[in-house]
Amino acid sequence: MIKKLSLALLVITTGMYQAHAQANKYKKLPSSLEYMIVKDVAGNNAVEGSMVTMHIKTVVSGTALFDSYAMNNNEPVPAQISKPQYNGDVMEGLALLSPGDSAQFRTPADSIFRGGQMPPNVKSGDTVTFFVKMISVKSKAEYEKDQLEKSAKQIGIDDKLLQDYIKKNNLNAQKTPSGIYYVIDKKGNGKHATAADKVKVHYKGYKLNGEKFDSSYDRNEPIDFPLSGVIKGWTEGIPMLEEGGKGTLLIPSHLAYGQNGPPGSKIGPNEVLLFDVELIQINPEPKK
Repeated sequence: MIKKLSLALLVITTGMYQAHAQANKYKKLPSSLEYMIVKDVAGNNAVEGSMVTMHIKTVVSGTALFDSYAMNNNEPVPAQISKPQYNGDVMEGLALLSPGDSAQFRTPADSIFRGGQMPPNVKSGDTVTFFVKMISVKSKAEYEKDQLEKSAKQIGIDDKLLQDYIKKNNLNAQKTPSGIYYVIDKKGNGKHATAADKVKVHYKGYKLNGEKFDSSYDRNEPIDFPLSGVIKGWTEGIPMLEEGGKGTLLIPSHLAYGQNGPPGSKIGPNEVLLFDVELIQINPEPKK
């Protein structure tokens, strides 16, 4: 399961968006990155090391490769401003912006991929256009402090939601130290998985309102995966079940997808998730 949205996705996810910039409004930086400031708000610009959040649409020949409005649940994406890594790197342009600014940047696709494999619908000679709205610019320390405060507040909100759900549905739930609630519906053979094991499970995922967003039962096919490679709520929660057993995991958002649900999914920001899980098989990793 996808955990985080990285800046690399800005150039590999597909969608639709119509570019509207006029070529003669662009200026060129020494690196050859072209830019146009659409809205200029007084404030401190981003610098190397700054943590920013922004809305961004990445467009090639009228086709959007990424659109944070449509593909990130209308949430801005975070990024850390780094030293430009290649000629025409959009990072150089982002450093021109302060909170509230909007801008457009253009750079050759060949500069971005530098001889590597290009995404579908992108070919050598194409121009990649970035439409950016800067939301916030903070130092790394300020950003981390802000995230800790938001996380602590959200943990409290999530726990209250889960407690209310458990009470309303009269569930016999237990709680882990990290904040996962779990209900054992059927015991198994006594064996428990560890975070280092691979497992085979059937599952149904749904929200507190009962809306289903995924189910291996619907596909009539259980899934195999390493517990170290999924959301924390599964890594910690599935070992609560015994092999052959069944139960329900009630997972707070910080142990699921946090502020950014998987692109294109029904999972929104800070969404509490529930999973009915059947632990079919544990496949321990060989001891070295």
